Order: sequence, then C-alpha cells, then structure tokens
Amino acid sequence: MLNEKILEESEKLYDIILKERRTLHQNPETGFDLANTVSFVKKELSDMGIKPADCGKNGITAIIGGKNPGRVFMLRADMDALPVKEESGVDFAAKNGKMHACGHDMHTAMLIGAARLLKSHENEIKGTVKLMFQPAEEIFEGSQDMINSGLLENPEVDAALMIHVMAGMPFEAGTVVVSAPGVSAPAADYFDIRVLGKGCHGSMPNTGVDPLTAAAHILINLQEIHARELAMGERAVLTIGTMNAGTASNVIPDTVTMGGSIRTFDEETRSFIKTRIAEIAESTAAAFRAKAEVSFGSGCPTLVNDKGMSVRAEKYVRELLGKGRAFSVAELNAMGGGGNSSKSAGSEDFAYVSHKVPSIMLALAAGQPEKGYCYPQHHPMVKFDESVLSVGSAVYAYTAMRWLEEY
Repeated sequence: MLNEKILEESEKLYDIILKERRTLHQNPETGFDLANTVSFVKKELSDMGIKPADCGKNGITAIIGGKNPGRVFMLRADMDALPVKEESGVDFAAKNGKMHACGHDMHTAMLIGAARLLKSHENEIKGTVKLMFQPAEEIFEGSQDMINSGLLENPEVDAALMIHVMAGMPFEAGTVVVSAPGVSAPAADYFDIRVLGKGCHGSMPNTGVDPLTAAAHILINLQEIHARELAMGERAVLTIGTMNAGTASNVIPDTVTMGGSIRTFDEETRSFIKTRIAEIAESTAAAFRAKAEVSFGSGCPTLVNDKGMSVRAEKYVRELLGKGRAFSVAELNAMGGGGNSSKSAGSEDFAYVSHKVPSIMLALAAGQPEKGYCYPQHHPMVKFDESVLSVGSAVYAYTAMRWLEEY
C-alpha cells in the first residue's frame, strides 16, 4: 500500500531531515536575502537528481514526475526567518541575531524530505509535482514575486498545498488539522502615518504645532473604527505598534511617525478600514493644526481554502496517518476543542496562490504545552517538536501523489 510505503520510507529518512532542519535553523536569513539558504536547498535537490530553477528574487522551483500524463500539483515551503535574537536554549540555536521562530526551517526540511520520497516514486506519479521554495513570507512579498516570475506556469499548476507547523497546540505531535473550506487566514496590511507639525521649544508650545498631541489623538480615534464602525460579525484587528518622535524632553519635534497593521477576513472590510484610517488620521491632525500622511506598504489578501481540496486532503491524510491523527476543523469544533479554529489570526502570503489555483492549508501540531513547548510562534524562546519532521514529509508527498492519482 502506498500510504504504508510513504510513511515507512519517511521514517527512515528522519535522521537526514533532522540534520537538514538543524543546519537551516543555525543559519537563518530573512526576507529576500537568502543566499546561503538557497544554495543549501539547491544542493540538496541537485544531489538527489532534481534540477532546481530560480524563480523571482531567491525563490526556487523544481519538477518531479512528468513521466506519466496528468495534472500538476504544487507543494510549498517558505524559507525565511525573522529578525529575532534566539533565546530557545537549544544546542543548535542561531547566533547571528536572527531566528527561525515561525518554523520555516521545519517546512523547508520537510519539503526536501518529501522531494526524496517523490523522487524514489517518480515512475508512479500520475502527473507532475512542482516544488515551491519561497522567500520573504514574513514580509508578505515572496509569494507574489514568484507568481509574477512565472511560478504557476511551465507547467501550469492545477492545485497547491502548504503545511505550517504549530507550536503550543493541545494535540499530540504529528496531528494534522485540515482547514475548512473558505477563508482560514486574514488579509494583512501594514501602514505608516507621518504626522507633520512645527517644532519649537517646550517652554513656548504656542509658537509651534505639536505633532505628538495630534498623533496621540489619532491613535485613540483609530480604535473607534472597531468599536463603532464595524458590525458585530465583521472580525478585524487594528494595531499601532510603533510611535517615534523627538530626541529631547524639552523640545517639541517637527514630526511623529507611527506604524501599524490591520487584519481582516473579507475584502470589503479591508477596504473600508484602510479608507477610514486615512480619513481619521488626516482630519484629526487637521483639528490640531497639523498634517497627516498615510501610506500602505506590503500586505496580502485572505487565504482561501478550496472546498474540494479540503475534502480530499482530509481523506488523504487520514489514509496516511489514521483517523486519530487527522482532523477537520468541523470535527474539532464539534468536540469543543476547536475554539472556532476555522480562522487563524495570523496572515499567510500563500494567500496569493490560493486566489489563483485551488489550494489548501494544513496545520501540523509540533509541540504540546504540557511537554515543554509553551511559547508561540515568533517568540524568541519558541521550540518545535522535531519528531514531526518525517510526518510532514510524508504528508507532503502522499497528498500530492493521491491527488494526482484521482485526477
């Protein structure tokens, strides 16, 4: 049986996948600046007889299969880390001031492992598997860059899957949660507000225009969007995370810069909030004789899970791991453990792919709190249960092969 073979073979690859994960973990790189990571991934693929290809700014694609007619299924792993100083205490901790605090090193190692599995079964693949190793997920730019560079073409991709490891989940390590149809991750937008005033001596505020006062009122007024302008069912989060101004306690500065983000689950709410941020910032600043300039930076749309992909992925993962280690969101909610887990608060730029081809996101439990995996993603002390590495590789490979087989 294919499921038993894939699982057994992935377990035999565990030590290799573990070594690759730790190498990646010790050498984290961020954004598009992934020279060493890209070289490492390319070498691993080349050594197993797979030809990697560049895609955009430090993205990698590779093709396995194609010996039999069929469709094209894409598997995605992100490669970038975060600008976080690691404090996990593991023996293989990074020492360069950056950290794989979101598990992207796990994803990359698992997909390399899946490539080994798929290569060994290449003659059995009923179509083609395309690998997507993506940069710059944390800044929501890598996926779109790869799409713009032809990711979904030559050969044309018919469906796609991503896996994300999750620390601190109340499930046995290696449990897979299949996203429900529809939106599972919100759109994300980053914005900056520059408040322009007129600096002066702190003892003579009447001779200037205080941008700090205006910025403080802008921050407070923006909270009214959620409190008074959204309906009860319109889920959204607006956060101001930075506010910077001045260098002396007795001087009113010329400008204040504020930085924030929003998370929304539908495009109409997203557009409305962005419009209101600009209107509130500009009018509030004007009330204090200042001026506000609002600009939006990188972001990503909602991640949409295809209904057919959700149903099939659940079936395939259960075939591979058994019912006790694979759950749908609906099951978790029915058991009282889902906590409306159909939606995550974290955004994911695989969303760009999900708006182009039928896609599915899987969550792989990688550490229970009661076993010492207490910290969440993006925390400098987060750790992931490495025992799930071979499971992730098996899920990647088996899901791709089964989907292609049924088409």
